[in-house]
Amino acid sequence: MWTFAGSDLKYRLTLRVAAVSALCFAAISAYFLLDADRAVHARINGIAEITAKTLALQQSRALWASRSRPNFPDLDLVTSYLMTPGLCIAYRGNDGDSSQRACVGPPSGQSDPPWLFAAFYRTLFDPGREAVRPVLAPDNTKIGDAVVWVDPNVLTAEAWHEAGRLMAALLVALPLLCALVYAALARALRPTRLIRNGLERIAGGDLAARLPPFDLAELSALRDVFNQLAENLASALAERNELTRRLIALQDEERRHLARELHDEFGQSLAAIRALAASARQTAAQDCPAILVECDGIARTATGMMETLRGALFRLRPPDVEELGLAASLDGLVAGWNGRSRGQPRFELKLTGDVDSLPAAIGDNLYRVAQEAITNAAKHAEATAVSLRLALRDAPDGHGKETKVEKRIELIVEDDGRASERAVKSGMGLLGMRERVASLGGELTFNARPGLGAVLRVVIPVAGTEALRAAESPVEQIIPEPECAA
Repeated sequence: MWTFAGSDLKYRLTLRVAAVSALCFAAISAYFLLDADRAVHARINGIAEITAKTLALQQSRALWASRSRPNFPDLDLVTSYLMTPGLCIAYRGNDGDSSQRACVGPPSGQSDPPWLFAAFYRTLFDPGREAVRPVLAPDNTKIGDAVVWVDPNVLTAEAWHEAGRLMAALLVALPLLCALVYAALARALRPTRLIRNGLERIAGGDLAARLPPFDLAELSALRDVFNQLAENLASALAERNELTRRLIALQDEERRHLARELHDEFGQSLAAIRALAASARQTAAQDCPAILVECDGIARTATGMMETLRGALFRLRPPDVEELGLAASLDGLVAGWNGRSRGQPRFELKLTGDVDSLPAAIGDNLYRVAQEAITNAAKHAEATAVSLRLALRDAPDGHGKETKVEKRIELIVEDDGRASERAVKSGMGLLGMRERVASLGGELTFNARPGLGAVLRVVIPVAGTEALRAAESPVEQIIPEPECAA
């Protein structure tokens, strides 16, 4: 069966139906030709019987009348009512010679069949074979044979005529049958479009996709499996997100615990070291001025460690987003980086919408994602400018129109550094951000553009509109670069 890679099912099935139909027509044509051949030979056998009996009767009458055989054999009595186009009747004596013969030519207007069909037909049916019947005298002695046959050219032409009629019917019926079969298959396979659309929605992350009931039992079974698979995937994803949320909450709790331990233990120890260094300096100034340099070095080292500890504590235990609000927390984050970086790079923050109305879980995780993204851009991308944009807006529906039923929060962190997508993706920072976003049912994309910097985009759906009212006009805040003392 000839098929083409990528051809659809309707085309393949229609080709198969067409091939089977053509084989059926060929079998029917062969049956008709075989039946016609049997009918022709039954007819010439009958004519041979009649001819033999007629000639035997002539012989009996001649012997009864004059004991001689004048005008024997006389085939006119037979040919007058038995002859048809292409039929030949002959009388053959016991010596093998034909003493009389009568033939009718082909019908007028008869056309010759193609030579290939003629050779094929003559090979299969042998249309020129003779029907021979003995002519018996009154004493049952054989005096000759009645021989009947049909011109092979006439039989071949008649067979070609019948085959042509069948082929004409095939040429009319086969395209009509193919069109009807294709239309029926298109109608029967129409639900496959719904199945494909459902699979595409599942592949796109829409696990709420379900298939409607179908009339065909096979498609109904497929629908049941599809819907069960979608439910299992949705359940597994929900459990995974819940587990991720718990792990992240546990991780944040461990960070807060570590921050408290560092503050209470290590911080107090550093404060004590600074106090002891100051006390030792005062004593050394009176009794041993030579060790003043060492005392000052100890104080500077303790002060540097205190600054480092303060930064680590800030990263481990960010400000209370629920108490201060997401906008103020991000303001503090960007202002802190601008103060530490002294304008290299410059950090900017733009807020659109009432982001402080977000649920606490979303706010905390957005702050963590923004903190990690800014840290990566500042430390690994060698950027000169980092832009952080956070917007709360209506989520578009399936047709690209905004809907009031659901909102979405969008975070974009863009820099002009030299971040390598492979290097960023190989680290744990991006993985942690993805897990946080996935636990909230959102999506994170990262695009490293050679020579143009990198863009990190986070989109998280936010359900409920009563508690989430976007501002009528966007609120934009630009955190200026602080002035640094020389």
